[in-house]
Amino acid sequence: MPPRRSYDQYCSAARALDAVGDRWTLLIVRELLAGPRRYTDLHADLPGVSTDVLASRLREMEQGGLATRRRLPPPGAAYVYELTPRGSGLLPVLEALGAWGAGELGERRPTDAVRAHWFALPLRRALREAGAGEEVVEVGLDEGEFHLYAGTDGQGPVYGDGPAPQGAGARIVLDALTCAALGRGELSLRDAVRDGRVEVTGEGTTAKALREG
Repeated sequence: MPPRRSYDQYCSAARALDAVGDRWTLLIVRELLAGPRRYTDLHADLPGVSTDVLASRLREMEQGGLATRRRLPPPGAAYVYELTPRGSGLLPVLEALGAWGAGELGERRPTDAVRAHWFALPLRRALREAGAGEEVVEVGLDEGEFHLYAGTDGQGPVYGDGPAPQGAGARIVLDALTCAALGRGELSLRDAVRDGRVEVTGEGTTAKALREG
């Protein structure tokens, strides 16, 4: 592989961009916040990336200490990629970047791809602001279903596709427009529940807090 380009500036922001400033790198981190992922899964959830670019970025992330690759034991016997502690440390960076960019989420364009779990980080922030407990929260959207670990700080998966593997303390159902409004800060989760834009079920502390808010 050719050496990676550098800004050659003695500046922490420049050094950070040397590591994660290439196109697709931070979006790969977003996908790996769900825990170990196979290459084929990453490619499926990063529409628009070529196989060559994805493979190149993953190699660079391994070399930079952001991700590792390991082989699953039988019967899986597939290779998966996962974040290192250094890579997981990018969670607050992605959350801040998402909050900064939320104002760009206007009406969905005909060319825009969407995956339900792309709303995981803004919803996680909204849940924390609403006082969510250390519980798993299931989220249902027209685009799909995923679950969130609202209390984690990146030490382990932040979210995952589908229902929670061992049950959830709350389940919320909403649409993408409401998710976008929550991300832009135009609406709080408690207000969205009160206005009927978010349906809450469950008997955990998070569900009770949202219904009583």
